[in-house]
Amino acid sequence: MNRLAMKMLLGDQTKAVGLLIGITFTAFLITFSMGYFSGFMTRGFALISENQNADVWVMDPAVNSTEMTSHFSLSTLNQIKNIPGVVQAEPLLLEDITVRFANGRFQNFQMIGVDPITLTGMPSPIIGDDKQVRAYKRVMVDSGGTSDKLLTPIQLKDQWPADGAHLDASMRNLYPGDIVQANEQRLTVAAVSRTIGRFPPRPLLYTTLDNANIIVPTSQNKTTFILVKVADGVSPNSIVDTINKNTYLKARTTEDFKRDTVLWYLINSEDVGDMASMLILAIMVGFGVTGILLFMFIYEHLKQFATLKALGAHNDQLKQMVFFQSLTLSLIALGLGIGLCAVVGTSLAIWFEYPFRMTWFSPAIAILGVLSISYIAAWISIRPLLKMSPGLVFVGR
Repeated sequence: MNRLAMKMLLGDQTKAVGLLIGITFTAFLITFSMGYFSGFMTRGFALISENQNADVWVMDPAVNSTEMTSHFSLSTLNQIKNIPGVVQAEPLLLEDITVRFANGRFQNFQMIGVDPITLTGMPSPIIGDDKQVRAYKRVMVDSGGTSDKLLTPIQLKDQWPADGAHLDASMRNLYPGDIVQANEQRLTVAAVSRTIGRFPPRPLLYTTLDNANIIVPTSQNKTTFILVKVADGVSPNSIVDTINKNTYLKARTTEDFKRDTVLWYLINSEDVGDMASMLILAIMVGFGVTGILLFMFIYEHLKQFATLKALGAHNDQLKQMVFFQSLTLSLIALGLGIGLCAVVGTSLAIWFEYPFRMTWFSPAIAILGVLSISYIAAWISIRPLLKMSPGLVFVGR
């Protein structure tokens, strides 16, 4: 019966191909939407991901993410360094600042202050020398997932004009040697990096703690995080327990802190709520398209199934044929849709820094959703046939 069902399926190639394209689009839409959502969530803990040497993150007890943070005193740094099993412990300061460019335009930045000796927490530059950031009022800038935010005027007459902001001036990208200003402090760009984009997107300004204290004097002797690297063979969880028991601070392993950050965004971020609404809408549209197309395809072949029923086919055999057709089309379309999504999403992520990440649950949700709606559509479409009397097939002939 399955062979006969396949012949019926291939006998109407136009409709079969149309249905295949429709279900493929549904699988692509669902998987891509989930990958897009996962990509943004991954960027939410980009600060953690770019500090791969940190096994443990130490923070204020009230902090649950990299987005909503608080400072604490550096007085506990030496205490943490002296814990057995700790190889390295370095401070990392976060501050939100407003940076003014040479033409008078200003932009909100996240300033990241790092240890001036080890530069732990600072990414590698693509232009310039990160070691120059140790110098007085030197910084490294990064787009942080934004576009056209790190710009300075091309013409000298448009740089730091005395007659007001030149917002219409021709612009170019920032390069080492350019000047920006923050809190009345003139800062020289020493390097430009290209690290993981942020969510929400924002430009980044890396500098040493010494320079950070000049830019924001209230941050002296304070830090936002302490990044801890543990010795080989030592469990990060044991270091976490020691810090939690012997200090007033909170320690989390890297993976735990990533989960904390994602959970914080899911609960508190309005942007995540908007994206979740779009995701649900995309899934509903996809399911609707799949269900309608499958229902129409099977319903239009009810005459053939009714003929088989009149010839002696049982209801169970007819159901098997319908579900086999539905399953075959769905599996082929799922393979095409998920594969296409992987190729398109990965290409966008590589070439255009698109926030896409194919996690295991993205195709899992697509598979579960498409198969479920295919089953429901097949069941609804075949119900009239199951109730039909075989003799009615020949009525009017």
